[in-house]
This record gives sequence, structure tokens and C-alpha cells, in this order.
Amino acid sequence: MDTLAPTAPVARGPRISLWLLRSLITVHLLAVLAQPVLAGLYLTGDVDAIGVHGLVGTLLALVGLVVIGAALAYVLGGRGRLWVLPVAVLLFLAEGFQIAAGYTRQLELHIPLGVAIVVTSVLLAIWVWSPSAALPRTRR
Repeated sequence: MDTLAPTAPVARGPRISLWLLRSLITVHLLAVLAQPVLAGLYLTGDVDAIGVHGLVGTLLALVGLVVIGAALAYVLGGRGRLWVLPVAVLLFLAEGFQIAAGYTRQLELHIPLGVAIVVTSVLLAIWVWSPSAALPRTRR
């Protein structure tokens, strides 16, 4: 038995960058899920809820920008999946359009775009907590 035989290097997946991404996407998701609740409160007569809705929307854009930074660390430093970065950028851009549509009261754009942001955020949060998010990308 040769105990000094070289072993194949183990491909390590993202660790710190993945946990940072998980944390930020979870915070992002919670803020995204608060938005329809706040809009509903406004529609049922709580006029102050629209101010909070606008504030949370603005903070969402800020969190989205930080998510892009975490996705960049995950992709480059952690050797994570490449598709995460463009999804984070597109989500950030969608939130910018969402804010503009909300302030200009273009509800025909604001509502469906909001639904798309919620669905994308939920799917992204599900994926980032799945075991496949921890796997390093493979070389082809």
C-alpha cells in the first residue's frame, strides 16, 4: 500500500461568496415580498403605506446593486455559476424601471413588472439555497 501516492486535487466550490450571496438574496427577497403587501395596504385605505412602498422600492435598488457585487464575487472569486451575474444585473435594471413606472403611475407596466420581479426573486432565492449553487462550475 503506497500512502505517498498523489491524490487528485478536489475542486472546491464557492464558500464565503456563496454565503454572502445567499444572505443578500434572502434580504432582497424579503423586501420584494413586502412590496405587494404594502401596495395592498394602500389599496385598502392605509394611505401611509404608499410612502413605505416607495421607500422599500428605493432600498431594493440599493440592495440589488450590492447583490450584483456579491454575484461578481461568487462568479469570479468563488468559481460559481456564470449565469447568476447577468440575472442579478437584469433584476437590478428591472427594479429601476419598476421604480420609474411607479413614480410616473404607469400601472399597466408597474404591476406586471412587479410580478416578474417577485417570480424571478423567488426562483433565484430557491436556487441559491439549493445544493447545486455550492458546486463549482465545470470546465468544458
